[in-house]
Amino acid sequence: MAEEKLDVVGCGSMVVDLFYRTPRIIRADEKILLRAHTASAAIERTQVGGLVLNHLGWGRILGLKTGIFGKMGDDRNGEFLRDGMDRLGIRHHLTFDGTASAFATIFVDANGDRAIYMARGATGELTPAEVRSRHGAFIRRANLVSTEISQLPIRTVLAILLFARTHSIPTVLDVDVPPSDAVGTLGTRAELERALKLATYLKPAKAAAREIVAGNGRDPLKMAEAIRTRYGNRAVIITEGDKGCSIAARDTCLRVAAFKVKQIDSTGAGDAFLAGVFAGLRLGMPWDRIGRLANAAGAVAVTRLGAFPAGFDVREEVLDLYGEAIAIPTPRLDSEPRKAAIGDSASEGEVGKFFDLALAELAAMRGGLNIAAISRAVEIIRTALGRGGRVHVTGVGKPEHVARYAASLFCSVGTPTTFLHATETLHGSLGQVHPRDIVIAISNSGNTDELLSTATAIHEQGTQLIAITGNKDSALAQLADLVIHVPVPNEGGGLGLAPRISVLGEVFVLAGLSVALELAHGLTVEEYSRWHRAGAIGEAARRLAETRTSRRRA
Repeated sequence: MAEEKLDVVGCGSMVVDLFYRTPRIIRADEKILLRAHTASAAIERTQVGGLVLNHLGWGRILGLKTGIFGKMGDDRNGEFLRDGMDRLGIRHHLTFDGTASAFATIFVDANGDRAIYMARGATGELTPAEVRSRHGAFIRRANLVSTEISQLPIRTVLAILLFARTHSIPTVLDVDVPPSDAVGTLGTRAELERALKLATYLKPAKAAAREIVAGNGRDPLKMAEAIRTRYGNRAVIITEGDKGCSIAARDTCLRVAAFKVKQIDSTGAGDAFLAGVFAGLRLGMPWDRIGRLANAAGAVAVTRLGAFPAGFDVREEVLDLYGEAIAIPTPRLDSEPRKAAIGDSASEGEVGKFFDLALAELAAMRGGLNIAAISRAVEIIRTALGRGGRVHVTGVGKPEHVARYAASLFCSVGTPTTFLHATETLHGSLGQVHPRDIVIAISNSGNTDELLSTATAIHEQGTQLIAITGNKDSALAQLADLVIHVPVPNEGGGLGLAPRISVLGEVFVLAGLSVALELAHGLTVEEYSRWHRAGAIGEAARRLAETRTSRRRA
């Protein structure tokens, strides 16, 4: 079954926002007492946030099918963010091998203005190679791809823009920080210039726009025109807060006035605005109506604390402010938690989704699999056997069961192999491993403490180590003499946590390795039948061996 198309897929800031109320934004060397939030009397308020996640959330409010990809930490903040995505039905294609999920500390004053301090965490660790190998299939589902100059390395932004262009998908680049802050921290000026040129649509913050045009004027519309002329974008959109927005497109240049509302918090205004742009583009609106819809979304966003929409009730506020009927589809909340009895249509649907996801993840993994690494593993193993060494396979948790299967499979096709119990190895069983041997260690994260202790002990005594892992930058990969990379970002299932598809990937690769070992050994059906004395497989092998023997005699 084909994967559903998504209106917008984004990559960038996914942030836990920590809000504090302050009488005013203070300067250096000043102190001030924080105020309590009136609704809860608490000093701190925690909300889902992040530039890209915010505009995808508001996109859902406006009836779009949205999805996000990238990297986050396997931590409580990450779980909090995923819960927020699921509440609105935002599809996510994420890996959890980052150091920590991103967070931001936000101080909001009495006028609704704010100061934001960000820790980008795992968001900033996504590499260009991971964009293609881990998330390529997900990106291809998009009608529009959105990313940002805020937290991602610019090289990663370039990889996203180039991948989208290769697959004829238009892109939106939200330039949230000025070049002076981006260059040096996120990348080089040359990389930034290339990103600005690659984007189909540009939305620079006003401060960023001023720097891009090198201070040539303060008129946002003239800045938008100058930027579009320089980089050749289809359109450049600059927001002006309570003054509205300026749009320079191929066929028009115009200002669109803002709606007058009481501002509580301006944190998510630009993000909600961009979601209005997405919806307008999706509906094929002219630019004056796109600007009006975007301004309406931004205006509704500033009337409440926090940047991420709390629920679909705000949708009617946006449409009422916009003032015209729009054919926006009603969002379908098919990602909300459901209590389903075994065998009912809901659970059957989830099972079907799991099978489809598993096939898609394995296909993506196969597309990026380095077959040469498997060939190299065969060389290492055959060399070790030739000098009197042995093969051991180890793992912890679910990979322990995979290791037992692999050891048994290898033996059955001519490569004597033993299962090595990882924790027992640290209590004396390391004596069964000789420096001449080979150890294959299996771990999806590559950072499991017990396995790392075992791998370190194996490495220190000079035994060669082959790692089969979903994280090529992990501690296990650093210890290994050879890494077979088996990336599986999504496990499937209700929570997406239990090892399911990653285990299938590990078995998939080890089965492939067994095929190569069988060929290298030159396994004959006579050997196979001698080793399989019982069962249907043994009987079939004996019949085949007897048939071949009879033919040779004849």
